[in-house]
Amino acid sequence: MNDFPNRGVVSVFNCSRKQKSIHIGELHASREPTVIYTLLGSCVAVCIFDLEARVGGMNHILLPGKPLLRGFDVAASYGINAMELLINRIMGLGGDRSRLSAKVFGGAHLLPSISKENGVGEKNILCALNFLDNESIRVISQDLGGYQPRKIFFRTDTGEVLLKRVPTTIRPRVVQEEQKLLKRIEQELNRPGNVFMFK
Repeated sequence: MNDFPNRGVVSVFNCSRKQKSIHIGELHASREPTVIYTLLGSCVAVCIFDLEARVGGMNHILLPGKPLLRGFDVAASYGINAMELLINRIMGLGGDRSRLSAKVFGGAHLLPSISKENGVGEKNILCALNFLDNESIRVISQDLGGYQPRKIFFRTDTGEVLLKRVPTTIRPRVVQEEQKLLKRIEQELNRPGNVFMFK
């Protein structure tokens, strides 16, 4: 997905900070004050941070659960993997698990042909919130569900988030990008591989 314009955000979040864009299945964490930003449709982004260590990061989750293929190059697209990878990255940068807090965004319902309850957005929301609850990571704020894509800008050193609603003209592009990656994952899962028998 192409970077979206972030004009106006620089003045809100201080232009001296480094900026990093993440896309579907990616994550980023930093000790250096950084504004991480992404565009969400039915995907969910979880911003996790340790305010005392001033370390934080964000992921971009496409699907709930875990991947069925080991070593698949979009493993971080899956909720559980994306959460574990992000937490480990933050701890590796000096964050303390007992001090972690989270802010959660996204999970819009963008495909009217599927019921909201069965939509990927709703499943992503439940996956992220259940993971955080099970790991006793406090959710400070959230903006979830609905029918509009979102742009999220996250400051790693302060935990502040700027959220912008996306105009409906951009919605088809968001859906197209998510569907493209879903199709790629499906093709990987259906690709024949070597068969091994263990006795």
